[in-house]
Amino acid sequence: MPKHIAIIMDGNGRWAKKRFMPRVLGHRAGVDAARKIVKCCAQKKIAALTLFAFSSENWQRPEEEVSFLMELFLSSLEHEVKSLHENNVRVRFIGNRSRFHSALCQKMTEVEQLTGHNSGLTLVIAIDYGGQWDITQSVQQIARDIEAGRITSADVTSKLISEKLSFSDLPDPDLFIRTSGELRISNFMLWQLAYSELYFTDILWPDFNEIELDNALHHFAKRERRFGFSSEQLTDSLYA
Repeated sequence: MPKHIAIIMDGNGRWAKKRFMPRVLGHRAGVDAARKIVKCCAQKKIAALTLFAFSSENWQRPEEEVSFLMELFLSSLEHEVKSLHENNVRVRFIGNRSRFHSALCQKMTEVEQLTGHNSGLTLVIAIDYGGQWDITQSVQQIARDIEAGRITSADVTSKLISEKLSFSDLPDPDLFIRTSGELRISNFMLWQLAYSELYFTDILWPDFNEIELDNALHHFAKRERRFGFSSEQLTDSLYA
């Protein structure tokens, strides 16, 4: 079983279009799907689940859709936080919050504080997040430390960069899932996905349910994770 699952929840708009419905109703259906998957992961004792809710590039979508997504995100937090807290889920947000209105930022902070001591599933919600942004802000932190004389360029290692990334205290994702048939990572957790197992499905996100998650987990269980080693080396280490 993977310790950390990361999901790009793609296909809400196409799901609605197939049903001759407004795109916004696809996003509402996507929230329902997310609720099911969070519950399922908590029951399966997954340590961490990261959901890509809104990317840095999503600001380019029509203004009406962006406004609806922000309102949907805020209302979803207000409705779901009690249940998440009661089920021992710890909620964290990653991304650049500078472009959100104050009510949303305040609610995000309240949710993090309320659930911060929970010991079950850690639910990471990536909002206004991009992998390039994450690496950039990590390097900027390191650059400031060099300018201040706290470290030198010789101290800069991949480990140090990792420590400055978002959710550096959590394990990197073991399993990456993208729905809707798109075969891209789309600027999501570029550094952290270096050795993740990638799983793509044609299922649109609102239709992604517990059975589809089990299919992804079954696929993951059959993978051989070598991390650069050969199969023979891994076999030898098992019997050493």
